[in-house]
Amino acid sequence: MSSFEEYKISREDKATLVSIVCENFEFHKNLDQTMVSLGELRELLRTLGIEAGEHHYQNKNKLEPATILGEGKLAEIAEAARAEGSNVLVFDFELTASQMRNIKKITKLEVLDRCLVILEIFAQHARTKDAKIQIEISRLNYMLPRLQSLWTHFTKQKGGIGLKGEGEQQLELDRRIIRNRIASLKKQLIEVQKSRKEQRKRRENNVVTAALIGYTNAGKSTLMNKLCKVNVLSEDKLFATLDSTFRTLNPDSKPPMVLIDTVGFIQNLPNTLVEGFRTTLESALEAELLIVVCDLSDPNYKKHLEVTQEVISELDIEEKDQIIVFTKKDKVENPFLPKIAMRNFKASFLVNSLDADDIQNLREYFINYFLNQQDHFDLFIPYDDGNAHSKLLSQANIVKQHYHENGTFYRVRIPDFLFHKLALNHYLLSPQDPRLKFFK
Repeated sequence: MSSFEEYKISREDKATLVSIVCENFEFHKNLDQTMVSLGELRELLRTLGIEAGEHHYQNKNKLEPATILGEGKLAEIAEAARAEGSNVLVFDFELTASQMRNIKKITKLEVLDRCLVILEIFAQHARTKDAKIQIEISRLNYMLPRLQSLWTHFTKQKGGIGLKGEGEQQLELDRRIIRNRIASLKKQLIEVQKSRKEQRKRRENNVVTAALIGYTNAGKSTLMNKLCKVNVLSEDKLFATLDSTFRTLNPDSKPPMVLIDTVGFIQNLPNTLVEGFRTTLESALEAELLIVVCDLSDPNYKKHLEVTQEVISELDIEEKDQIIVFTKKDKVENPFLPKIAMRNFKASFLVNSLDADDIQNLREYFINYFLNQQDHFDLFIPYDDGNAHSKLLSQANIVKQHYHENGTFYRVRIPDFLFHKLALNHYLLSPQDPRLKFFK
């Protein structure tokens, strides 16, 4: 089979960045949008360890179907790239196979696009089986329409009328192999997802969860490390975390409180990655609370929040409770910005994830949030019912207890579903019970 290595990005390359400004092109409608997107592309390349050189863009009223930019501009960019020692052009949008071939023919340089860069990062950072399968499916879907450009010998094929040449035969074989591989991977993914659903069912009614969501590199993993006192991978790179990670926030509460760290969002996500990207966010569906993490020091923080809300809406979870946590307050240069952001975005916190007091205050808020969601129950359990005492003490949050000669009075906090699961209803005290005086 044609090797996907030919679409690999060499870490030895130096890249010149290429973009466009066109009001009919999403994410590139004006210069501001284009510069923001180019900044992201530069960060994506840094994440791969690739040196990024100068960037170039062209203002166009209408895109060139064959090359996006004009031929003259492409030749000019190629000359500038060679002058700075670049051997590859990286375009800040997805290119079709024919566009890649046409641009390469004009510039005589290697040509890559934003999609391939993100695919490479995803392939590097995936850890779980389902994430690896999803990314391989995305890579093969990306490769399939571009196979012909891989076959440099295709034009040298032999054969006459009614006969298929060597290149054409191999191309068709490769396409068939890739389609079969994609079908096989999709079957594997279904089985993995079944297993994940079973795991989710086991978590239901046993833990309460909050999901950390937000733009990539907003500081979600760092925040999780500090809140849960663990060591989840945390790097100053885009898409450092791709797999959903579960960690206990407070093991002492009943039921345990769990934080879920999810893959970061990004605008202009390539089409081949959209389905797999959303699948990795399924863990957010089970969360009772969405913790939207946003880097306030980023000049585009408002846009990041917009992208986050768009994804939340697409997942149909906008009705869930949300808390915004603005991070990296120590890096905010405008002294008035924190007050403005806190005023404009209600139910928000501003933290430095490395500040112990900030983390402690935030952690206490989340713990109290979950406790306040729980119901109060007043019970009296006789001493001789040891099993009921044991279940209550191990699975309920004891607010008050009072020992009586015949048993113990309890006031507890516990989710309604868990209380009924414990089957302790017949120990409940009615609101009119005079013995409630013990709780005053």
